[in-house]
Amino acid sequence: MANTIWRRLTLLQLVCSLQAFFISSSFGHPLPHPGHYPLSSLIPHYYAKSCPRAEQIVASVVQKAVMKETRMAASLLRLHFHDCFVKGCDASLLLDDSGSIVSEKRSNPNRNSARGFEVVDQIKSALEQACPKTVSCADILAISARDSVVLRGGLGWEVLLGRRDSKSASLSGSNNNIPQPNSTLQTLTTKFKLQGLHEVDLVALSGSHTIGLSRCTSFRQRLYNQSGNGQPDFTLDKSYATQLKSGCPKSGGDNNLFPLDFVSPTKFDNYYFKNLLSGHGLLNTDEELFSKGQAKTRKLVKEYAENKELFLKQYALSMVKMGNMKPLTGSNGEIRVNCRKVNS
Repeated sequence: MANTIWRRLTLLQLVCSLQAFFISSSFGHPLPHPGHYPLSSLIPHYYAKSCPRAEQIVASVVQKAVMKETRMAASLLRLHFHDCFVKGCDASLLLDDSGSIVSEKRSNPNRNSARGFEVVDQIKSALEQACPKTVSCADILAISARDSVVLRGGLGWEVLLGRRDSKSASLSGSNNNIPQPNSTLQTLTTKFKLQGLHEVDLVALSGSHTIGLSRCTSFRQRLYNQSGNGQPDFTLDKSYATQLKSGCPKSGGDNNLFPLDFVSPTKFDNYYFKNLLSGHGLLNTDEELFSKGQAKTRKLVKEYAENKELFLKQYALSMVKMGNMKPLTGSNGEIRVNCRKVNS
């Protein structure tokens, strides 16, 4: 079974690379092939000689984890996002508290919500047995994110590799750089631009919310007090709001879970964008892209809602771009033996 998934990933990577040369963006400009991005010194097939089965090993563990719990695909994808938005894609998120480190797991965006660390541990253990001190935790997160998307029906992409792992974490960076569920479009745009990501990337990558679950505490404000006047968010469909209120009361139930895409919560498709058109976006950050969005983001939402393939292709390209933000390479950082702590 793992070999089947691996062959599918390889084929999808090739297809995605070829398609990128031919498809057009929402505004009539060619979508960039991943090779057009400034990618530092990351390269494909980085482990071809040092650990030739690295990606296959990752795919096997991720597949087992997602088969056991479908939600894990979204959780692993989210780990990659939350890692890259803090100090670059360097696996700093995976570090536990230690004498010199305050873990990013304590931050508001991660506390009681970031999950999947045990799966990363399993992947790392398998890789250490096959190729000791070779594959970085940062690369594990990047590969796992791609594999998770593929397993839920999305396109694959060629993950450029060669990242090294950070020896430090940044709690303040995690609190400040990762967008909050109630962020405005202006805040979202600013935080993405600080990472070198622009409106097309913002809208496409928000499509990650086509899978996964969110806690009541992340959207309660929209139901009961959106603008501080005791009223719900006017952009939220009333019947949808009523359904949400039944499981998300004004107080209590903070950790009650709701699908980010209530139509097809386990499929990586474009229903997330279709939901936005009808006022069924769960988080404020979701609805900000359309109901309160600028002309550019509104246009993108409409086009992705109408054209699944366009969304899936742009998503793959934007994931390559995001996954290559400020990586540690060369002699910087280290290859952790245990993803939860720096090497002694």
